[in-house]
Amino acid sequence: MDVQKAVLHVEWNMQNRCWQAQDMLKGRLIAEDDFTWKLATSKEKEEEVEVLRYVGGVDISFSKEDPSFACGTLVVLDTQDLQVVYDDFSLVTLCVPYVPGFLAFREAPVLLELLERMKNNSSPFYPQLLMVDGNGILHPRGFGLACHLGVLADLPTIGIGKNLHHVDGLTYSGVRQLLEAKENCTEDFITLTGCSRKIWGVAMRSAKGSLKPIFISVGHRVSLDTAITIAKMTCKYRVPEPVRQADIRSREYLRKHPIGMSE
Repeated sequence: MDVQKAVLHVEWNMQNRCWQAQDMLKGRLIAEDDFTWKLATSKEKEEEVEVLRYVGGVDISFSKEDPSFACGTLVVLDTQDLQVVYDDFSLVTLCVPYVPGFLAFREAPVLLELLERMKNNSSPFYPQLLMVDGNGILHPRGFGLACHLGVLADLPTIGIGKNLHHVDGLTYSGVRQLLEAKENCTEDFITLTGCSRKIWGVAMRSAKGSLKPIFISVGHRVSLDTAITIAKMTCKYRVPEPVRQADIRSREYLRKHPIGMSE
């Protein structure tokens, strides 16, 4: 019994520290457009203004044999043709345990290291914006992985969730009912408005009539309207291409580098 109490005490202390750190970072969150580039139009290309050209995508895949062994991947795509112009990965054994609601404390350091490595190498493709396989403000504490990464990397970020967090009365069955509703059958996305009337993000479908949406939310330094526009312009399939490529490559790297093999 004493051992159980000790374990619970350690877990409570860890959760409490995560709360405090997350609240501090959340205070730095910017949920509106805060960048110097513009979304490209033919006119703006001619005027040679700074346009959004390089969009990054990040993802982490975990070994089925050992859930602590993971591969973090960073890709960067050129928005002109959605081709990958840069990719990198890191194989790691994660020592930080998973604490519900605080996934970012486990995954963010791996992804931040990839961004830092790219910056230190003076890559010309360093992303102007990052799309994250994970949620932004659509999160039980309003601060998911996309927010965490954006604040620490000081990059505009967008959360691309494949699953819905049940927050503020939002449920997957409720979202599905909205998607099936006659008045929404031709809509690309529906707004996710909670019981508090707060807008948490949108459920977006990439194919007409699809009932399997992705969930887009603000990460950092990007408004929801801009996040939706960028998600649409980077979609070839269900998931925006930067996140889709990061997911594909992280799984592939993990398959090619089993546990025990170094990079």
